[in-house]
Amino acid sequence: MQKKPQTGFTLVEIAIVLLVVGLLLGGVMKGQALIDSARVKNLAQDLRSVPAMVHAYQDRFRALPGDDPAAVRHLCSGGSGCTVAGNGNGVIDGTWDAGADTESVRLWQHLRLAGIATGSTDTADAGFLPRNALGGRLGVQRGGSVLGLPGSLVVCSDNVPGKLVTQIDIALDDGDPAAGSLRAGTPGDTGLVAISAANRLLEANAHTVCSNL
Repeated sequence: MQKKPQTGFTLVEIAIVLLVVGLLLGGVMKGQALIDSARVKNLAQDLRSVPAMVHAYQDRFRALPGDDPAAVRHLCSGGSGCTVAGNGNGVIDGTWDAGADTESVRLWQHLRLAGIATGSTDTADAGFLPRNALGGRLGVQRGGSVLGLPGSLVVCSDNVPGKLVTQIDIALDDGDPAAGSLRAGTPGDTGLVAISAANRLLEANAHTVCSNL
């Protein structure tokens, strides 16, 4: 009796398959790296542009947006009540992630009415509050109480994955999210808790990144 020849993959065929799989995996990883790099640049640009907009408003009106006591005169044509004036105490009252009508929220309305920032000027609009590229909140408040950051004002951006935190810090500061002019934290019962080496390494964790103006 003749034995039937056994069929199967040759070593060359297996090598070709492994090569193709490796190329596909390499392409996916490279593509993800490019996406992460674009997100880092976008998030970093937010943290750069917001201070520039606040300073532009100060240069034009000699007041902080949101806190401007003459905002109606500065921004509303014909003296109409297109906005609400701030108390003029020189700080942004309210928290960076506030949803109520505080100076930290009204800041965006003042910037937009002045033509410095884009977006809706209607505080009741569902899309009024600004968001970053990852859908997280973007906001400004007085400094001193956020992650120990010095300075009169800080800008914060949340919903930032752990794997992007250090990259953003390298782009804007000293590469250490626990120190310097840019710091990161995680939500706690009484506010943001400073980031640690352990929770920074957890890529799934969502963090808030804050920088002083």
